[in-house]
Amino acid sequence: MANFWSALENGITAVSDFICGYPLFTLLVGGGLFFLIYSGFVPLRYYGRAIKSLNAKDDKADGQISSFEALASAIAATVGMGNIAGVAIALSIGGPGAIFWMWVSSILGMATKFFEGTLAVMFKGKDDAGEVQGGPMYMIMSGLGPKWKPMAVFFSIFGLIGTLCIMQANQFTEAITTVFFRPEQNTLTLRFIIGVIICVVVACVILGGIKRISKVATKVVPAMVGMYFILVLYIIFTHLDAVPGVFASIFTEALTVKAGVGGGIGALASIALIGIRRAALVNEAGVGTASMMHGASKNNEPVREGLVAMIGPSIDSGLVCTLTAIAILIQRDILPLGDGISGSIAGLSVALQAFDASIPGVGKYLLLLMLFFFAFSTMFSYSYYGQKCTGFLFGAKYSKYYNIFFLVMLVVAAMIPLKAAVGLIDIAYALMAFPTMITLFILSPKVKAEMKKYFAKNK
Repeated sequence: MANFWSALENGITAVSDFICGYPLFTLLVGGGLFFLIYSGFVPLRYYGRAIKSLNAKDDKADGQISSFEALASAIAATVGMGNIAGVAIALSIGGPGAIFWMWVSSILGMATKFFEGTLAVMFKGKDDAGEVQGGPMYMIMSGLGPKWKPMAVFFSIFGLIGTLCIMQANQFTEAITTVFFRPEQNTLTLRFIIGVIICVVVACVILGGIKRISKVATKVVPAMVGMYFILVLYIIFTHLDAVPGVFASIFTEALTVKAGVGGGIGALASIALIGIRRAALVNEAGVGTASMMHGASKNNEPVREGLVAMIGPSIDSGLVCTLTAIAILIQRDILPLGDGISGSIAGLSVALQAFDASIPGVGKYLLLLMLFFFAFSTMFSYSYYGQKCTGFLFGAKYSKYYNIFFLVMLVVAAMIPLKAAVGLIDIAYALMAFPTMITLFILSPKVKAEMKKYFAKNK
């Protein structure tokens, strides 16, 4: 039996490594590059206008939340454990150069999110209870037609799996046991108790529905990003002499062909793949999750929603990931970074070591506090995504039952080995991205036409 589970774990990991490697890389990066050029470089030209669009309101439009609440809730979902553990893993495997490629992915992700947000409003749908909904499944049904329903169902099935917060619950539990308990105390009973506490905290928010989730997100997201910024700013000012070297290493190691993972050009491609893959998993551009949130916004101007949506990647895989990278790279000399060893270094452990070295005695506790906000904000929003997929597949009246399943899985996730679970979630994410990106490609001319009307009217 042990051999069976070991073989299953290895099989899931192998499939995950393949699908989430060059196939997903090509889809998301190639797609992002296409959307960036096809849009006329909207993320670079209209970022200021996107910020101004946050104040716009259209209370008469169909929807449940404002555009700002939609953005805050989407960022709450994407700013999570990946912004800390994922960045540390990227640095551990690919070195500082991986961060440069995370920045590239951030810009490409902004272009993709612009098309996602625009189409989420252009092609809203209604569930069987008559309530307006958004997301790839409704884009497919309203934009491509009923004959494409199998693709909408395909997305929703894997959406049910991909939005389970297995990594968040597991890694937050791991962080608590690492900081507060000795290895011999890290028992299944302890992890179960932590899982139950996580479950109770999350239940207090998600059982209040999208309106409570969005209200919490609009308060938590600005606060947690601001607190993290101040924390890293303190580390920067107390280690100013190391900062120039940090940025120099990011650029030189991103663009320098040297011996390393695979050697020569292969090393450079590997570093780019590591950075872009991690950023893509962080900002979720092209995965389709954020469009479910933006599709719930009260907005009758699709392009304006697209502008708001594109802010997300600049914050999650741009600002927050960069803050983590700086904090870790300042302590590069004491950490095993960029040695090409995949999977043997715990990203969370690397991050905790770095923060504790920069702020002796309290650094790991301050990072744990940030992990609390990052992990729980993700869990709040992800429950909504899974609920929308359930409603599409089985009917709106059954969507409430997903929350029960979601909460139980948080307890399970706190106790299980992580490797196979993360592989399964990564596969689900990739299989959500394929139908989403196909839909964006097909409907992109409609976005282009809507852009011309919007920008001509709002010069």
